[in-house]
Amino acid sequence: MVEHIVLIKFSPETTKEQKEELIRRTLQLKNMIPGILDIQQGFNFSNRSQGYEIGLTVRFEDKASLDHYGPHPAHQEIVTYLKKIGMEDSIIVDFHLH
Repeated sequence: MVEHIVLIKFSPETTKEQKEELIRRTLQLKNMIPGILDIQQGFNFSNRSQGYEIGLTVRFEDKASLDHYGPHPAHQEIVTYLKKIGMEDSIIVDFHLH
């Protein structure tokens, strides 16, 4: 299995409603992209967040599933939406689970 972690930082103009819509859309990917075992996303409440407001974890069957996820049209729609609403930065970490 593979764990995919994403932290997202937004522009000050990005609204809470836009962020909530992002979460709603992202969670639907589990039913749209093969190989996703679990997907979780939510607002960061840590005081150590360094400005990253939303966290995402996606657990995949294997690396091939992760490789398929990136270019998948449903995922690319999320990427386009992120750019539209003002994503400023992201940190992505992928690793194998043992």
